[in-house]
Amino acid sequence: MKDKRYSIFLDRDGVINKEINYLSNPDDFVLLEGVIDALKILKEKGYLLIVITNQAGIARGYFSEARLNQIHKKMNLILKKNKIFLDDIFFCPHHPMFTGICECRKPNPGMIIKAKEKYNIDLKKSYIVGDTLNDIKAGKNAGCKTVLVLTGHGIKEKKKLNEIKPDYIYKNLLEFAENIKFK
Repeated sequence: MKDKRYSIFLDRDGVINKEINYLSNPDDFVLLEGVIDALKILKEKGYLLIVITNQAGIARGYFSEARLNQIHKKMNLILKKNKIFLDDIFFCPHHPMFTGICECRKPNPGMIIKAKEKYNIDLKKSYIVGDTLNDIKAGKNAGCKTVLVLTGHGIKEKKKLNEIKPDYIYKNLLEFAENIKFK
């Protein structure tokens, strides 16, 4: 059996790119400041970089899966120009009001579990980084360490921390990357 691997599970909107409600146009995709440096640091520390993102705009009919793929293609192109390569992207196209309940929509851990199985990931030594309590809940439901960043919805979500608490809070992805210790 091959050795376990470690991952940083990244929410996309509000963590990697500027938060735009139901981002549907690749031209509106803009990386947040410090993301390139953060991803380089995390990669150098030996982590897999896996995006875990809810994309309910598909279920709502705001955009198609093909359009989402164009957005991800743009993101990967920007990262590639900076010599950064994501290991994978998992997305949930569902919304309970339109498609019913699913196992993949955060706060459910379905996307994380799928990645764990595909890449033999040790979830106890992996992190999820998000800007919402649903990201934190998904990480806790999967058994990961959890990080709330104060970009995107993070500042607003921090005010609701009485119901659930992340393991760490950082102002952004770069501050997290600079402070993480590989274990």
